[in-house]
Amino acid sequence: MRPLHLSAAQALARTRAQLADTSLLLAARPDMAALLLAGRVLSSERTPLRRLPPLGWVTAHAPTAREILKDYRHFTNLTEGGVGDLWAQVLGPWVLDMFDGPGHHDLRTRTRELFTEDSAAALVAEAWQDSFDAARRELVTGGTVDIAALSRMLVGRMMGALLGIDEVRHDSAAADELFATGERLAGLALDTGADTTLPEDRVAQAQEIVRQLTANVPAAFADPQPGTILERCARLGLGLRETTGLCALLMVAGTETSASAMARTVALLADTGDQHLLRRDRSLLPEAVREGLRVTTPAAVIGRGVSADVEIAGARMQAGERVMMLTWTANTRYGGFDLRRGYVPEVRQLWFGAGRHLCLGAPLARAEIAGLLTMLLDAAAEAGAPGWQIVERTPQRRVMIPGYQRLVVALA
Repeated sequence: MRPLHLSAAQALARTRAQLADTSLLLAARPDMAALLLAGRVLSSERTPLRRLPPLGWVTAHAPTAREILKDYRHFTNLTEGGVGDLWAQVLGPWVLDMFDGPGHHDLRTRTRELFTEDSAAALVAEAWQDSFDAARRELVTGGTVDIAALSRMLVGRMMGALLGIDEVRHDSAAADELFATGERLAGLALDTGADTTLPEDRVAQAQEIVRQLTANVPAAFADPQPGTILERCARLGLGLRETTGLCALLMVAGTETSASAMARTVALLADTGDQHLLRRDRSLLPEAVREGLRVTTPAAVIGRGVSADVEIAGARMQAGERVMMLTWTANTRYGGFDLRRGYVPEVRQLWFGAGRHLCLGAPLARAEIAGLLTMLLDAAAEAGAPGWQIVERTPQRRVMIPGYQRLVVALA
């Protein structure tokens, strides 16, 4: 990690930027924010793991979290505390094999080429370029753009493009509705921090939303459009059931998280002043994307169940227990947003998980953030402006993933 030499004004700006982003956690889920902030004290190099009834084991130590996530012999996401437990209740017990059973390796092997860096960049350009052009023109002519609303609409359009839903690909209102539907599905997992067992009425609601989201999949899968995820799944030999489940997962994992990271990265670049570094040197774009994901870490907590007795970092964990990895705390422990920070090997890509459950859509998430930042940089360059400024911001409240309800920007 490169040393940072900051003036007092720069240090103050970065502190304020981090406080502004952290306030989004408090607005979204005060209880979870309290745990994430307390994690900085509860988990340390000396004591990486602590047991906190009724939550179970908790760690905010990046190397320990990575060790747990990569250890599939002693940890699972299929039992209480894991995301597989949630999805088995909604989609049915067949997903247990897909998530962490013998079928998981086969599924990951066949889907590893679903998203590559090149294919993800091409998807973003094809699905979003007209929206980017409209936003750029609005900014260049002196108008404002709500980056939060734009990000939600863009992610909705991406989901429509991947699923081959034509009306969503070309209709902003339909894209907003698709995003909102995915958001409602993710919201049903709210308050599952201490217990991932959903009540029957919430399971029924989730199942109905999944049916709405995937209603077009059987017909579209039978005759998939080239370039859609349905066509790629068919080409890779996936069946309809696996493809439908995969589409439902993408609708949840790839909606709120992506939109949150996009808008929050734009705000962090403005608040810290690092947008000016990026304007002068666009080769820093990958750094901006990585720093944005590290500091925001939209999936702030990852849970696992202990499937077999194991000792890690001096802690003896027994089968049947659970562990919560405070990934936001682990990632932000290395400092606030700074384009000059360089690669932090301790965290690597911890915001995407680790091991065989590393996020399948990671290349797409990176391409989405990069595409939005490129649009803003292009607008500033065309107008001869030094960058963008935030003229209004409002946090989202009582949501699963922290983010902005409104983030209105104009060229400075």
